[in-house]
Amino acid sequence: MEFDKVRSLLTDLTKTAYGKEKAEELRIHTKRQFIELELRQSYQYFLCLNKGQTFSHDQSYNLKRELKLLSIQGAVLTGDIFVLFRKLTDNIQSIFRWFDEERQSDCSSLYEVISYTRFEKKIIEDINKVIDEAGVVKDDASPELARIRMALYRKRSEQRRSFDKILSKLQKAGYIADIEESFLNGRRVLAIYAEQKRQVKGILHGESDTRRTSFIEPEETIEINNVIFSLENDERDEEYRVLKQLTSNLSVYHPLLLQYVEILGEYDFIRAKAKLGQMMDAHMPRLSDNSGIHLVKAFHPLLLIYNKKTGKKVIPLNLTLDEKSRILLISGPNAGGKTVCLKTAGLLQMMVQSGLMVPASPESTFGIFRQLLIHIGDTQSIEFELSTYSSHLKNMKFFMEEANGRTLFFIDELGSGSDPNLGGAFAEVFLEQLIKKHAFGVVTTHYLNLKIMASKTGGIINGAMAFDEKSLMPLYQLNVGKPGSSYTFSIAERIGLSPQLIDRARQLVDEGHFSLDKLLNKTEQDLRKIEMKEKDLQRLLKENEVLKKTLNSQIEKERHAQQIELLKNQNVVSLEKISYLKDMERKLKQIVFDWRRSEQEDDKKMLMKNMQALLFSQKDKQVREKVKKKLDSKYIEVDRDPVVGDLVLMQQNNKVGILSDIRGKKAIVNLGAMPLQVVYTDLTTVMEKEGLV
Repeated sequence: MEFDKVRSLLTDLTKTAYGKEKAEELRIHTKRQFIELELRQSYQYFLCLNKGQTFSHDQSYNLKRELKLLSIQGAVLTGDIFVLFRKLTDNIQSIFRWFDEERQSDCSSLYEVISYTRFEKKIIEDINKVIDEAGVVKDDASPELARIRMALYRKRSEQRRSFDKILSKLQKAGYIADIEESFLNGRRVLAIYAEQKRQVKGILHGESDTRRTSFIEPEETIEINNVIFSLENDERDEEYRVLKQLTSNLSVYHPLLLQYVEILGEYDFIRAKAKLGQMMDAHMPRLSDNSGIHLVKAFHPLLLIYNKKTGKKVIPLNLTLDEKSRILLISGPNAGGKTVCLKTAGLLQMMVQSGLMVPASPESTFGIFRQLLIHIGDTQSIEFELSTYSSHLKNMKFFMEEANGRTLFFIDELGSGSDPNLGGAFAEVFLEQLIKKHAFGVVTTHYLNLKIMASKTGGIINGAMAFDEKSLMPLYQLNVGKPGSSYTFSIAERIGLSPQLIDRARQLVDEGHFSLDKLLNKTEQDLRKIEMKEKDLQRLLKENEVLKKTLNSQIEKERHAQQIELLKNQNVVSLEKISYLKDMERKLKQIVFDWRRSEQEDDKKMLMKNMQALLFSQKDKQVREKVKKKLDSKYIEVDRDPVVGDLVLMQQNNKVGILSDIRGKKAIVNLGAMPLQVVYTDLTTVMEKEGLV
């Protein structure tokens, strides 16, 4: 099933030793609780990757050996190891910070990895007190170390001044070689020409390979070097003591640090599964307690990854095994994709039961099987003297003995390797027994008797790989519900075999067998034509649906525009009313104010008349507007210059008359009771002032 290749891809995506080990030992499980947790963890990390919201866990060091040393009493670890422990703890701290309350809820399965442990900040605090970023013991790691390093600093400064003075003096004398100075045995020495070595007082520490240069420690710096040497020993001793104390302090956290390593390894393993899911455009499928498989738009993962690189198209697989159709019998031409279909179903089932997402629609459903029985390819064995068919029979015997309702089996080319009639008969027996055992499975075959058996036996369903007889090319598409032709003669024609030979082969084939294969061939091609028409119909329906949505959208936009226009008009009317009422209020207030100030009776009477005119003028206006509306409903307005004989409407009293004459800026209108037909609107400014329209 090439499960090892999937496991190898997963292993390559891991970074930590722990994650790599888990990937290499990836197992197929049978407990739903475990499978569901693994799938949810992979899917939640997959979603985080897609959003770019993952947490940092880049610790890729294998710290098992160092942690084992930490648990040994009296052990002393180096500063470099403590730097790794600090990085490990920093990573754990970043993970705990990432999981805020909201993410603990949204990514509950991912949070479960750290839910049983805690973050201990004292680990980082203890290391930071002693070790710097480079893994060197700090000056203030202890008071004694601080004193020693300060004394060393002073002595080295004194040594440098003294040494530079001697070096300058000997350079002027011409005793100093090209390299001037060096260090031997931890002591600072001068490089003196060999012939001048007796001219310099001090200790000879050695000579160059050519014996042309001697290395001498000057007499003046011997005592200083001795003190420095002693202080350096004291420094090493104190550093050792500090590191030993730090090792002892952190040893109590040994179990916790082991947990941290496992946590980072576990997240590394989950990340690898999520990245593998990205590579194959995977989804999290549904799990079912019942046995069965329901694949929707499923792809072979390895084929999908390969074809993505080469730009080739992969045909999705739709397949269902349930209580009514427990065994799918796939037939069709060679190189038509039968084995790929079988391997796709098998490999996806194995991946799901290993906690891996699969390249299939999230609507796909997988049952959990306790047995996966697989028989694919040539299994002959020279060592045990088994032929291909003998091996085949041995495996079939095992299948029939072990199969049950929780078994999923895959058999490629059932009955092959023997006489077609005898092999076909045994193949029928195998399928009968597997049906009795309530097992589920996918079988590929060319045997005609098995195709007939599947159409008559409950629990077995035929499936055919589509083939385009016009182009004589396989379509790699599974059609469930009918058997497929092997297209033996069509393929023979495609490869250019002589027509005479093909006709002779047809004559030798049993007539009933040939007729049935021909009928299967014709049925498959007819079905293909129907599918093409159905695709065209679905395309037209989709186009119609799009047009319908577009039309509804336009209607809705128009309705919305009309409502906006209506509201605008209503607002205009409301504003006019508000303006009128404010004006009325202002005028009435003025009348009341003038009334109170007025002392003459005549003035008060005048104010009363003004108030009456103000109050009742609106009522008159409303009456005029009512009459105008009544007139407007009976007549149409014509937009042109008026001429004598036109009917005109007077705005002030809404009366209609005949325009009898126009004299310059004046118009004469005769009012009378005569039939009215047209109302003209375009008169001069003077006429508008006179109340004419």
